[in-house]
Order: sequence, then structure tokens, then C-alpha cells
Amino acid sequence: MEDEATLVTRGASGDQAAFAELVTRHRSMIHAVCVRITGDPQAAADALQETLIRAWRGLPKFRGDARFSTWLYRIAVNAAVAEAQRGADRPQPVDPFDLTPPAGAGPAFADTIADRLAVQAALRRLPPQYRAAIVLRECADHSYEEIAEILQIPLNTVKSRISRARQALVSLLQPDGV
Repeated sequence: MEDEATLVTRGASGDQAAFAELVTRHRSMIHAVCVRITGDPQAAADALQETLIRAWRGLPKFRGDARFSTWLYRIAVNAAVAEAQRGADRPQPVDPFDLTPPAGAGPAFADTIADRLAVQAALRRLPPQYRAAIVLRECADHSYEEIAEILQIPLNTVKSRISRARQALVSLLQPDGV
């Protein structure tokens, strides 16, 4: 298995197979971040496609100041935030396959689905800059330093955005009247 730096160098020279391997290594996490930021599977797919197009076109200019994954996440977050802003007025589809209980599922499954839908709805109500920070921290498990690098903002701003996002999520997820 080739190391990432070699694949990046080959990809920057136009090697499509090397770029495809880089995509294979990062696609699922990038897609997950896009889904969490946009709150919509179709918008996330559009953001992922835009991310991969921008990455392919921009790879020859990649300087290596940051890790490739950090650079790719930065592109993905920007694309997902743009999609989220474009789609703010779109109705949010519900995927019926996500709601189908597995065989033998009990009443707790309905609670799990309700919790997921509530969190997705609450995330959609956060400002995009808070949503991006909290998703990178809680869903993609990036450190504060990595998030600062991905979003190109100061470390204290990352901490502030995550703190405010958590406070907002707690408020949004509390039952009415509590």
C-alpha cells in the first residue's frame, strides 16, 4: 500500500489511479461530514461531488503545508456549507430506509430514530459556521487544532464555536417548557 504523500505526488501529476486511491481512503468520512453539515443526503452528495472536482483540479497546486486530509476536509466543509446555505429553504427529505426497524427491533428503536431525527433537525438550525465546527469535532473526531487548520480560523475561535454549538444544541434538544 502506497503512502499518502506518494499518492498525492502522483495525483498532482495527473495520475487518475492515484487520485482514485486517495478518494477511496477518505470518501466515507468526507461524505459523513457533508451529510451532517447539510442535513440532506442529496445536498451532501452534491457537496461531495463538488469536493472531489475541486480536489482533482486543485491537486497540482497543493503545496503540502497541511496534510492532504486536512486540505480535503477544508474543501468539503466549504462545499457542504455552501450547499447548506443554498438549500436552507428546501424541504428536508426523510429517508424511509433509515426509519425501517431491523428484524426483532423493540420499542427502543423508535426512540433511537426519534433522537437521530431530533439531532439532525437541531444541527440544521445551527449557523453553518457552528455546524461545521461541531460536526468536525463530534462526528469526524478531529482535534481542536485540526479543526482550526481545516476551517482556517484561530484555535480560540474553534473552541468558542464548538462551545456555542453545544449550548445551542442543548437548548434546541430540550423538551418544551423545561
